[in-house]
Amino acid sequence: QVTLVESGGNWVQPGGSLGLSCAASGFPLNYYAIGWFRQAPGKEREAVSCINNWDGASQYADSVKGRFTISRDKDKNMVYLQMNSLEPEDTAVYYCAIQPMKPPLRLGSCWFPPEYWGQGTQVTVSS
Repeated sequence: QVTLVESGGNWVQPGGSLGLSCAASGFPLNYYAIGWFRQAPGKEREAVSCINNWDGASQYADSVKGRFTISRDKDKNMVYLQMNSLEPEDTAVYYCAIQPMKPPLRLGSCWFPPEYWGQGTQVTVSS
């Protein structure tokens, strides 16, 4: 059973930065796509960013491109989301999620419906 635990959520002023971490356990998974999703009050959950472990490709939602950076530490089974230039619209519960994959693997892609989810961590951007 794969378990994901997020941390790092906090309150931050507009223009500020915040880093989220996701600790994954229950491995090993040969191939996977892992990413961050968020859900703001009254809105549907949306994909933020993802990364895979077969060619390292990462992708971002248009709303966060140039501001957020996803990375992973394969030895520690950790995934990170560095968020800069935060805006009030970034306020949401952020979830880490992972989808185990099997060949054939699509190069350069990591957007897949996740099978496992973390409990989420709250990010609030306000003055």
